[in-house]
Amino acid sequence: MASSDPTDPCVHCGFCLPTCASYRVLGTEMDSPRGRIHTLKAIEAGELELDATVASHFDSCLGCFACVSACPSGVRYDQLIEATRPKLNSAELRSSWQQSFRQLLLAVLPYPRRLRALLTPLRAYAGGPLQALARRSGLPRLLGPQLEAMEALLPPLAPEGFADRFPKLNQAQGERRGRVGLVLGCVQRCFDPAVNAATVAVLQANGFDVVIPADQGCCGAVSHHQGQLEQTRELASALVARFAGEKLDAVLVAASGCGHTMKAYGELLNEGHSGFACPVLDVHEFLADRGLSEAFRAALQPLPIAVAYHDACHMIHGQGIAAQPRALLRAIPGLQLHEASEAGVCCGSAGIYNLVQPAEAAELGRIKADDLSGTGATVIASANIGCSLQLRRHLQKGGPEVMHPMELLARAAGLNSTYEKSNQEADKA
Repeated sequence: MASSDPTDPCVHCGFCLPTCASYRVLGTEMDSPRGRIHTLKAIEAGELELDATVASHFDSCLGCFACVSACPSGVRYDQLIEATRPKLNSAELRSSWQQSFRQLLLAVLPYPRRLRALLTPLRAYAGGPLQALARRSGLPRLLGPQLEAMEALLPPLAPEGFADRFPKLNQAQGERRGRVGLVLGCVQRCFDPAVNAATVAVLQANGFDVVIPADQGCCGAVSHHQGQLEQTRELASALVARFAGEKLDAVLVAASGCGHTMKAYGELLNEGHSGFACPVLDVHEFLADRGLSEAFRAALQPLPIAVAYHDACHMIHGQGIAAQPRALLRAIPGLQLHEASEAGVCCGSAGIYNLVQPAEAAELGRIKADDLSGTGATVIASANIGCSLQLRRHLQKGGPEVMHPMELLARAAGLNSTYEKSNQEADKA
């Protein structure tokens, strides 16, 4: 009779070790998938107690799932760490500062209005001479490692990030091929609004109506990755309700961390509530399956640049999507696609990991930035907002530019999106 213990298939072969980001920077068995599985077995057997020290070795896990891809025995470590994370939120397992800092992040990041309110006083600082002066003087170091990491990740704040100006219906251009919904993402819409603008424009130009319900919130990915299941279910249910009644071929997302969680709604939400009435797909997955339209392909102009594609963990390991973004980029004439040496190793972003585990995340960010820069590419294509912010922090000044694949497609097609047009009209008014 087969065992129901998900740790049983692990034969401690060690194939997971070279792929594990936390093991790479910490070098201890307890901070590897194999070590954590051994720990779980010891806790289950009553040989070990889940105290603050033991919990710290689970907190060091990025949840990148590279070990799942590497495991020859089929161990579902992703399911093991997901089941463990809610237990780590017990007050006695973290310091009061760690608890408070995590609570602050989860009270702000998943709520666009709160995030925008917090960012508004920083608009003159972010990306300007004040930020440059503060960094040269070393002032952010006085804030402590977590707040210093937040400041280091803070990008210039575009005016478009402070309001959602998309109409609900963004009509297809040319021959209509379908109707899709788009989730804007909470962090992405604030820190990198050009990604959503490019995504809408590319979908429209390929013949798809794009439905964007107003006042949509977070998908729940941030809280999901932290084991806060009640908050995740509340956010997920509210997002699903925003799309209720819409006849859609698919609900699309342009951030891989969001897509990974949204595809799990059937398991996450309460019984009788399976999520969206249509499939959830990553935008690259959708466009690669449907194919770029003939009109769109004809509009693509040469982009003679070298691009290194960065595999976000929740894309390549969490959703098994690797070929589709590369195929779309190769459709751009003149674009040379370069490959990193260690595509499957995490960059250190991992949700809020680079804020709550800043030292480990920074080391991983430097490793990833060096690997991608070593390809000789002038542009790095990244399809996850957390990864993009992490890479921009650690790339050398004057090094490669970080762009979303949808931005590259939009640039090659010479698109001016509905979003940009509405911004121009609003500015004129």
